[in-house]
Amino acid sequence: MLGYNRTSLQPITFLLLGVPGLEAAHIWISIPFCLVYILSLMGNVALLLIVKTDHKLHEPMYLFLCMLSVTDLMLTTSTLPKMLSLFWFNDREIYFEACLTQMYLIHSLSTMESGFILAMAFDRYIAICHPLRHTTVLTPTVIVGLGMFIVFRGAVLLSPHPFLLRWLSYCKTNVISHTYCEFMALIKLVCTETKIRRAYSLIVAFLTGGLDFILIICSYILILFTVFNLPSTAARLKTLSTCVSHVWVILVFYTPAFFSFLTHRFGHHIAPHIHIFIANIYLLIPPMMNPIIYGVKTKRIKEGFFKLLTVKYV
Repeated sequence: MLGYNRTSLQPITFLLLGVPGLEAAHIWISIPFCLVYILSLMGNVALLLIVKTDHKLHEPMYLFLCMLSVTDLMLTTSTLPKMLSLFWFNDREIYFEACLTQMYLIHSLSTMESGFILAMAFDRYIAICHPLRHTTVLTPTVIVGLGMFIVFRGAVLLSPHPFLLRWLSYCKTNVISHTYCEFMALIKLVCTETKIRRAYSLIVAFLTGGLDFILIICSYILILFTVFNLPSTAARLKTLSTCVSHVWVILVFYTPAFFSFLTHRFGHHIAPHIHIFIANIYLLIPPMMNPIIYGVKTKRIKEGFFKLLTVKYV
């Protein structure tokens, strides 16, 4: 058994269990995980190259989408290589400090994802409800400022998390029943009182993802009011079609996030492997799906993708 720091009962390393009850199937589970990682890398890199090379795509929506893609690349790269190492080589060890770092990256980057999706909703609101002011409101300076604020918010609000866990005593076990390090999985191993730390985590979750979701819903309510006041059905459908990709991105991100949150807080009777799969879907599927959604639904990006393939293989 791996050693502990005896003065504070902090483990030198943690052991990631993977998917509880399905350890024998890890090699098979790794196949879809590996495919998700490859598709996430290829899709998001391609999306960034397409937007970079096509000046017609240098619009607020696509610039926010690029910020989301960079965040997605960082998120998948901070988690999936270690997961695949666990599945393929039974590499379960992760150093205590590395575990805290991974936990911070996962939660802060997920918060940034939510913020960029909200920024895209704000873009749709301005474009549809105040079209004449779109270019004057969402100037390059404003876009950069919003992006920096979203990054700052995610980095700062989640920065206490590692320190909240750093000096606690982990006297129960050093085995984490998960495929990666995250706040709730770690705090379950602590043998001291954690109510304040759990409350802070819950408040931050509401002030970021929860508040973002409420503002997104409000923006789309206002968008629908504007759309239904348009004179013709054709105009309504054309206007709504500009929101389809973004609505899919919202559903792909917030639906698994919602179920993951519920299973964490209230799903005490749910089988552990179900909980782990839901948590991984929330973390890994949106980065893969976002470029696919915009590639399928957006003509410019689809054409850019085929142009990129033509340049590469001609």
